[in-house]
Amino acid sequence: MKRITFFTACIFFLLCTPLLAEDHLRLATTTSTDNSGLLAELLPPFEKANHCQVDVIAVGTGKAIKLGENGDVDVILVHARSREDEFVAKGFGIDRRDVMYNDFVILGPDNDPAEIKNIKDVGQAMKMIATSGAPFVSRGDDSGTHTREKQLWKTAGITPAGGWYLEAGRGMGDVIIMASERLGYTLSDRGTYLAFKEKTPLQIMVAGDARMFNPYGAIMVNPQRHPHVKVDLSRRFLDYLTSAEARTLINGFRKGGEQLFYTAE
Repeated sequence: MKRITFFTACIFFLLCTPLLAEDHLRLATTTSTDNSGLLAELLPPFEKANHCQVDVIAVGTGKAIKLGENGDVDVILVHARSREDEFVAKGFGIDRRDVMYNDFVILGPDNDPAEIKNIKDVGQAMKMIATSGAPFVSRGDDSGTHTREKQLWKTAGITPAGGWYLEAGRGMGDVIIMASERLGYTLSDRGTYLAFKEKTPLQIMVAGDARMFNPYGAIMVNPQRHPHVKVDLSRRFLDYLTSAEARTLINGFRKGGEQLFYTAE
């Protein structure tokens, strides 16, 4: 019988044991980046190149920012610029990067009970929805989309309330389905809508108003507040998100032949 030396046994163990990721990066991001399918395209090249795993927590922007404030993640990727600036100004985040953008759209049913289709002024469209009493499903979850929706209602001089207005407290994909079931309206980022287009009868009713611009930014959680933040890996991730490789993936990501996101200039 051949004797197995300790060295041979070690080599055999290494060859037969799956390689484990050396490190983990904790990323809090929006449901739109996850629901759209973008992250599934964008993260693997970074993970492979850096021999790591990105642990994604997909929530609304407000919750993602809170996770950053608490030091529960290393990086946030969100879309509410005023709140991002506040996050940095208060010392919770550093090294913010512009990553990409798309736009918000108002979705509605074929019969368009509020008669808003192709209205150019989003404030006017919001007023018409409220006046009509047609169902409107809100994210109601402190997300970037919910933040923008509240801004648009305020601009329109409307305080939404009553049986026509439903705060779902859910992610964008779920809200699109809920609005579809109620033959109502909702505000969505264009990327998630395009990803769900085959699952909903809702159509884009209003788009193109400058107030519906939707930029995304990535921010490292401040290691001076939370020393356990993985600074080197986080900075490599921020560099990757703004690299030529990531820009190609973001600009090339499509659903049904339509581009979902555009990289920041």
